[in-house]
Amino acid sequence: MEFMSVDLANEELVSRLSKIASEIVKKYYDPLLGSEQNDYMIEKFQSVPAIRDQLSRGYHYFIAQDGFRAVGFLGYYTRGDHLYLSKLYLSEGERGKGYGRKMLDFCLKNAKEDGLNAIELNVNKMNASVAIYERFGFKRIRSECNDIGHGFFMDDYVYRLEF
Repeated sequence: MEFMSVDLANEELVSRLSKIASEIVKKYYDPLLGSEQNDYMIEKFQSVPAIRDQLSRGYHYFIAQDGFRAVGFLGYYTRGDHLYLSKLYLSEGERGKGYGRKMLDFCLKNAKEDGLNAIELNVNKMNASVAIYERFGFKRIRSECNDIGHGFFMDDYVYRLEF
């Protein structure tokens, strides 16, 4: 597995990431959140302008590839003493193949190289990935319900992996 870094100066790659992210998130979250909230969230967090803004504020985005085939993407940034894993998504047909573990290992390696001591992430309470993060050693530290505008909320658990 390779991780292609998405750079703010590379408009083609930013657009490719937005397309990959939007397709994965749309397919996965429409049944959980409904298309209206999910479409709003995709525009707010995964559109080209949103990704550009996040990159300009210190986010690191990567397209996860197996050969030349994109299998998912991830995004993170440093928050205090830890790496905040904002996004980690796999295409539907790529789940259960060990890619998620490789993506988490990549984040762990980068966090350690940056002198950080933990990874934190939010995960929707209805997301089946809750069990996966727990299997990987993440511990639930709290619940959050965050207002994201237009009457929508993100009802999440916050997980932390210390190392």
